[in-house]
Amino acid sequence: MTKKVTAKKKITPKAKAKTKVKPVAEGRTVIDPNAKASSKDGIYGLPFKEHEAKVVYLPIPWDVTTSYQAGTSKGPEAILMASEQIDFFDLDYIDAYQAGLFMKKESAKIKKLNREGRALAKKIIDADDAAMAKNKTLQAALKKVNSLCNDLNNEVYKETKALLDNDQISVVVGGDHATPFGAIKAYAEKYEGLGVLHFDAHSDTRDAYMGFENSHASIMHNVMEKIPQVGKLVQVGIRDFCQQEYEYTQANPKVEVYFDQNLTRRKLAGESFEKIAREIVSHLPKNVYISFDIDGLDPRYCPHTGTPVPGGLDYSEVVFIINELIRSKRTLVGFDLVEVAPSPKDKADEWDANVGMRLLYKMTSAALASQGLIKLR
Repeated sequence: MTKKVTAKKKITPKAKAKTKVKPVAEGRTVIDPNAKASSKDGIYGLPFKEHEAKVVYLPIPWDVTTSYQAGTSKGPEAILMASEQIDFFDLDYIDAYQAGLFMKKESAKIKKLNREGRALAKKIIDADDAAMAKNKTLQAALKKVNSLCNDLNNEVYKETKALLDNDQISVVVGGDHATPFGAIKAYAEKYEGLGVLHFDAHSDTRDAYMGFENSHASIMHNVMEKIPQVGKLVQVGIRDFCQQEYEYTQANPKVEVYFDQNLTRRKLAGESFEKIAREIVSHLPKNVYISFDIDGLDPRYCPHTGTPVPGGLDYSEVVFIINELIRSKRTLVGFDLVEVAPSPKDKADEWDANVGMRLLYKMTSAALASQGLIKLR
């Protein structure tokens, strides 16, 4: 699919026919979008270098506080491997790959933090409240887990801020939903009043779930309480939450929730989804960040995610909302994709990652189009 060519290098007619490229400025990567891709070349089979890429994906292999099924730490690698199945032609957006897409290598430091944190967190998850109240060892483990999670937040924040300072779009690919806190913090510092469009089955507004201050179940509570530059949170597809979360979101004027049950009721009553999508988007400010938990989709698209819930959005509905966001002339400044997990039993089952990598490319295209870097069809 790819070939790096330079103005100084002579390309023979035979080579030109094979690679479908022409001599260009030295060092520029040229892509044949119709050829076979290989993930060995990079995400989506693209051999861009980091300095060439407008979009840089940060793979975060993390599932420390996952409370039901672990495995999301393997999501980034699974998405990378499945990405070679992409076809770049898109009926909505023109050639996002030409902006340069690059996925960094998974951090050995973050992998080590995850292994250590997961081993400690599992003991806490398996313990009851009485044991936690009197067991000093478990209490020390909880303190350590919270410290490790803070270390992760700092790492993601630094990586994201450095990329934003370099005028690149930084994208967290998780990992569980705790992973993008540092990224959202960096984006909100750059874009005051940032709106967060949150697709999820869960509200994620618990206060330190099971004592974990940076739980995947607390990400949006932390965003709203610890990142004052965030001006609005719009949640879509929510269908699994506790009373405390419901009361928190209903009492917070900066939060708008579209519960899955209410969305379904409106659709079954004959209301057009176009009207619903425009209403969702209308609550958002000019600059928007999407935080996308894959379990916001119907579980048929993500059967192996950490905490699947019946119901949910159809893939086409999600794409419609994202496209409506772009049509509204708002700017999608950044986004993340989390909670993708491969099958724990069948390595050949790429379904979750296949859906994930396509959604990732669609959001990439939307962000680039909203920033005037590629065109809509």
